[in-house]
Amino acid sequence: MKPVLTAVCMLVFSNMFMTYAWYGHLKNLNNKAWYIAAVISWCIAFGEYMIQVPANRIGHETLSIGQLKIMQEVITLSVFVPFAVFYMRENLSWNYLWAGICLLGAVYFVFRG
Repeated sequence: MKPVLTAVCMLVFSNMFMTYAWYGHLKNLNNKAWYIAAVISWCIAFGEYMIQVPANRIGHETLSIGQLKIMQEVITLSVFVPFAVFYMRENLSWNYLWAGICLLGAVYFVFRG
């Protein structure tokens, strides 16, 4: 269980980088040229990859690739929703709940014995 917990913690942290790299420029660099935002986002994404790659290797010690992917999607939504609501000031909608319910179904099917 330790590799899974380590992978989850690392993937949460890497996903914070990824979410900011993908969407943070919409708030912070919206007055800059797109290619400047792209380079800055790429630099942030490099940090994400430096955490994500070892996290997936650690997680793959006990999880299948499908389990890793679904776990990553759950983490992505868990990080993205607070980011969208609190940082980007987007309105919370029922669509986030429905997406989460669909992911729970995916978790059930990929992790069932």
